[in-house]
Amino acid sequence: MALTQKGAARRRKRTEELERPAYGWIYKPLLTLLVIYLAVCVGLGIWWSRTPVLFDVEQAVIDQRGTAAQAPASRGAVTTASLMTLVETLLEKPGGYLRNDIAPPGVWLDNMPAWELGVLTQARRLSVALPAMEQAAMPALEDVQQRLAGDSGDWLYPSTERRLNQALESLDGYLQALDRDGEAAFGARGQGLAAWLETVTRSLDDLGLRLSASIGPRAELRDLDIDAEALPARTAWYRVDDVFFEARGQAWALIHLLRAVQRDQADVLDAAGLTARWEALIAELELSQRRLWSPLVLNGSGFGIFANHSLVLANHMIRARDLSWALSEQLAAATPATGDEAGADVASEAAEASPTAAPAPAMPAPESEGAVPAETQTAEQAPAASADSEAPATGADASAVDAEASSGAATVGDAPARGEAEPEEAPEASPSEDAVDSDEATAEAGDDSESGAKPQE
Repeated sequence: MALTQKGAARRRKRTEELERPAYGWIYKPLLTLLVIYLAVCVGLGIWWSRTPVLFDVEQAVIDQRGTAAQAPASRGAVTTASLMTLVETLLEKPGGYLRNDIAPPGVWLDNMPAWELGVLTQARRLSVALPAMEQAAMPALEDVQQRLAGDSGDWLYPSTERRLNQALESLDGYLQALDRDGEAAFGARGQGLAAWLETVTRSLDDLGLRLSASIGPRAELRDLDIDAEALPARTAWYRVDDVFFEARGQAWALIHLLRAVQRDQADVLDAAGLTARWEALIAELELSQRRLWSPLVLNGSGFGIFANHSLVLANHMIRARDLSWALSEQLAAATPATGDEAGADVASEAAEASPTAAPAPAMPAPESEGAVPAETQTAEQAPAASADSEAPATGADASAVDAEASSGAATVGDAPARGEAEPEEAPEASPSEDAVDSDEATAEAGDDSESGAKPQE
């Protein structure tokens, strides 16, 4: 009887297990796979977030030109090859282009996508300046500018990677044109350099303001000579690292582009005496690429236990901005402007029109040589013409002349002093009128009438 009951219990237990199986053991391997997946994503995220090392611009020219590297190239080959290497770095670094990723682990990262945006920003600005540096019209440069100007976060067709590859193809065609003698080359007088440096100055100034905006109390900026009123809204705590790595990306790209431009325009910089300052700008940007030992971008204050990485980087950006601004000003003064000859012609014509006008002083900056004399001559001629044509005017006419002289003095540089002096010369016309009305007095006066003959002449 007992054996029968035991057998029935075993059969009943077996039936229950088949009808209601216990699947609790399945969660253990699934949980294990999830942990392994997360560990792999974290490892890939750390690896993909490492900033690429600086490359040699001379080696970049050899790699981009290939078999044609043995032959000499035209001016601009180093800059073009360096721009190509920057774009290739965005595509071929570990993880590839991450800014438009929609799947883990790329979608979880923010430091490297911000760095990519900084590099792409400087590549775009150089592509805009390349047509001004080139001495001939090259459609390939316009195509490069259009390809790089797209949205950096596009992942649908055409994706950002596709547009970057198309930009590389256009740059490669332009580099081949530089290899052929006389077909394409940068201007030998540094055309477009000053304009490009002005855009670099504006970008560095913007980065300095954005980095400084991460500081909480604005009173801490007084010692740094930063206008707190000009700062944008305070950066959110979760965006501080994005601004930091975007600034590092722009500085990383500028180091290579400045080195490349220095190779291509070495004679222009030497002639202007700007080589030392140019190298100082590169050295200042290299300081911003020092290794970040902290795993997080800290936003401390004062002499506390935590550093303020954004403020340190802002100091480098501001100093680099000042150097870039000085370089752009000196290059603009050293590089002849296209309108100098026209300005000189306008000044000579104005001098012929007014023989009594004093010669215009020489200005140190070539840009203002044509503009200042033209304004000076216009200011001198306008009062003289009004005085000659309206000398007999009295009453209401004289008040109208004075009103026109005062309005001209308010709009033309040094005209107020000259506009006041001209009406005093109006009585000189009275001897001529007396001489015209009294011919007999002139004949009897003899030599005494010479003072009235001069105005007639």
